[in-house]
Amino acid sequence: MTRTVARIVFVIVCASLLASGAASDLDSKLKAIEVRYNKAQSLRLDFSETYVASRRPSLEESGVLYLSKPGRMRWEYSSPAGKLFLADGKNTWLYTPDDHRAEKSSLKSTEDDRAPLAFLLGKLDFHKDFQSFETHSDASGDWIAAKPKSQNLPYSQVDFLASPDGQIHRVRVTNQDLSKLEFSFTNEQLNAPVTPMMFVFRAPAGVVVTEAGQ
Repeated sequence: MTRTVARIVFVIVCASLLASGAASDLDSKLKAIEVRYNKAQSLRLDFSETYVASRRPSLEESGVLYLSKPGRMRWEYSSPAGKLFLADGKNTWLYTPDDHRAEKSSLKSTEDDRAPLAFLLGKLDFHKDFQSFETHSDASGDWIAAKPKSQNLPYSQVDFLASPDGQIHRVRVTNQDLSKLEFSFTNEQLNAPVTPMMFVFRAPAGVVVTEAGQ
């Protein structure tokens, strides 16, 4: 074997080992997230969200998020005050007090950007729900970019920023129209006390409830 050929073989072997190591590291991060949230029955988080779309000013909102298995969510907004997004595992309701109305949708068919977060307290299996993963870094840390297997979803990619213990600190949802909704989470409480009635929507007096698409 000539020195040139030996160098080429050495480079190929090193590249293969690096790729294998990177894949193993990624799998370890995904597994840590799965273990953390699959063990939890409920979750409480303080959240802030930022919506960015082309030719529109960014929109920032915040509040408290409660999650409960299976797939139940309650987004209580402090800014704007009174806004509520609720999911009971089958349907979702979005209540906006300024409009004095609520919209009901099927959880499977809703195009609301909060819906992808429901998988956190399902049976979390990244390789079942997503077809490919990539890692990238910025000033905030190391991100995992995941592309869903289904093409019939309103979003095309979900990015996660998680610590080594599997705790998710930020989630960025990229929609098919390239708009982005980013969530930041703090003060996480695993197995926080919740009640079933927290995920039952009760329309305030005089509020009109409409089905999505009507």
